[in-house]
This record gives sequence, C-alpha cells and structure tokens, in this order.
Amino acid sequence: MARFAFSVLATDGKARTGRIAMNRGEIRTPAFMPVGTAATVKAMKPETVRATGADIILGNTYHLMLRPGAERVARLGGLHRFMNWDRPILTDSGGYQVMSLSELRKLTEEGVSFRSHIDGSKHMLIPERSMEIQRLLGSDIVMAFDECPRADRPLAEIAASMELSMRWAKRSRDAFDSGGEHAERAALFGIQQGALDERLRARSAESLKEIGFDGYAIGGLAVGEGQEAMFATLDFAPEQLPEDAPRYLMGVGKPDDLVGAVERGVDMFDCVLPTRSGRNGQAFTWNGPLNMRNARHAEDTEPLDTRCSCSVCGTYSRAYLHHLIKSGEMLGAMLLTEHNLSFYQQLMSGMRNAIVKGHFALFASDFRRDYFSRS
Repeated sequence: MARFAFSVLATDGKARTGRIAMNRGEIRTPAFMPVGTAATVKAMKPETVRATGADIILGNTYHLMLRPGAERVARLGGLHRFMNWDRPILTDSGGYQVMSLSELRKLTEEGVSFRSHIDGSKHMLIPERSMEIQRLLGSDIVMAFDECPRADRPLAEIAASMELSMRWAKRSRDAFDSGGEHAERAALFGIQQGALDERLRARSAESLKEIGFDGYAIGGLAVGEGQEAMFATLDFAPEQLPEDAPRYLMGVGKPDDLVGAVERGVDMFDCVLPTRSGRNGQAFTWNGPLNMRNARHAEDTEPLDTRCSCSVCGTYSRAYLHHLIKSGEMLGAMLLTEHNLSFYQQLMSGMRNAIVKGHFALFASDFRRDYFSRS
C-alpha cells in the first residue's frame, strides 16, 4: 500500500469524488471524519463508528497532550492501539484549541504559551512540538501548526496572522520530515489561512504550494462568519489549491454546509456537530433536524427517518428515543449519536454516487428541497 496516494475518480462541475490510499486503509472522498477528541468518538464504540461507514476519524492534539499525555499514549503503543481503531487517524495541530480554549495564552514568533483549561498548568506549543506530539500519537495524517484568527479581526491583523502561519507551516514541514520512520508512512497537510479575503488566501496557497504538502486544508472558516460568507470564500479558495491533492475544510459542518462545500470542490470534512447534537437530543434526517425533546414525538411509533438504513432507525421508535432523552438516559445519547453519524455517512455516500453518475446538481437540489421542507 502507498504511503499516501490521492486519485480523483470522477468530477461533476466542481464536485469530485476520489480515493486516498494509505497504509492503514482507503479513504473514500468526499469524506466525513467523526471527531474523536480525547481518543474516543463520544458515546460510540470504535467498531460502531466503522459500521456507520467512516473510513477515518480525527484525534485532537491539544486535548491528548494535556490528558493522558502524548508520551503516555506512545508508551501504550500509539493512539490506534490505545483506542482500538485500526484505520487512518488525522490529528489536528492543536493551534485552534490553544486559541479558543486555553487561559492566559501568549502568541510569539516561536509559538504559543498557555495555561491548560483543565488544571491551569503551563505549556508551550510550537510547530516542532506539535509535530512531535502527532508523531508520538502515531497519526496517519498530520496537520501543520497554525494560528486561526476570527474573520472579523482587522485585515492587517489577519494578514500578519496568515504570514505567521506560513512561517510555522515551513517549520512544521521541516520538523515532520525529520521524524524518521513516522515520516515515511504518514502524510502532512498544510493549512490555508486568510479569513474571507481572496488575495490573502491566494498568497497563503502559493506559500503552501512552495513548501509542498500531501494535502491542503482550508482553515479559518466555520468560526462564526455564517454560511453565506463561508460559501462566498469557498467559491474561490479550493481552486487556489492544487488539483492533484485533497482539499479539507476544517470544522464543517451542518449537512447543508457539506453539500454546498462539495459543490465547490471540497474533499474532506470533520465536525463535532453530529455527535454533540446526538448527546443533546437532536437527530439529523433527510427531512431536516428533529428535536427529540419535543412532546410531539411522545407517542410517535415511526422511526427517526424512514429513508435511513441505520440500525437505530430499523429498531427504535421516535417515542422510545423521546422517552430516553427526556429521562436523561445514557442510551438516548448513544442511539442518537449512532444515527447522526450514520446519516452523515449516508449523505457522503449519496454525494459520491451522484458525482460518479453526473447527477450531483440534481442530488443537491433534491437534498435541499427535502432537508428544508419543514421550514
């Protein structure tokens, strides 16, 4: 098996479907990666995550470096063995979490010093340490270390942040390449920054291409700018990146976000939404999201979604799921999470099939008609 090989199998407009071949298995694109923040996709067993159709999951550098610690995970055989997941894992760099979660952070050219949101302990995260942590975890797809400013910051600040991220991208590349055996079997992705500005993103893309990466992420979106602004940026950002490498939109998103982003040429996604929503009583369906706390489900014997092929929809009624959620039963969160992840994977599969058949525009139109039918 190749260390990392990406092939585009079919295109339809800007939408494309393909395959990433890696040592630990194949990833079908467009791909949705369930988020396993702390070495677990919350409320799910690894084998159940795989059964939903997931080819790859995401692990979180920031959370795992704080608890249980990257060195400990390495001593225990690496993240795959630790959490019993034998397929590819992408790890984020920790940069976004440092900016959004930690206390008393200080940004310098070297990196970011911060206090843990867990116990207040002091830490320093720099590109070289981020690469080391991801190597200790045994990550298959490593993300370059970057800074992610809010899109509403002044343009000069966003530009300075982007340039800093590009310098960190080069340091990440150098540190990754010095990783010996791990560098020979893993891949490294760079992250495009520049918020909503086309010229800044173009400069970022050129810098990343000059350094050279296996794949390219679109960072700095899904941070509060809204879907309209995100789509306006995706109208140009993916095409600024190499055609022969996967394009990964970080932290996205709602089902309609995924369809709109695939329409614009994106290949990979991750988001906590399907799992977090499941724990909070929300189910995604082909006819839009359902709030399972709503009293109208109390005596409804129908499944969550008659079009869904998951075992939850094949076994349990809305009435029962409503009861579990209202009662605060753990099983409710587990079942809704399983359904949501299954729905997301069925959505990705549907898009892949539509692209192959040349029917993606029709698929997207039908999806929006049905998904927003309740509104």
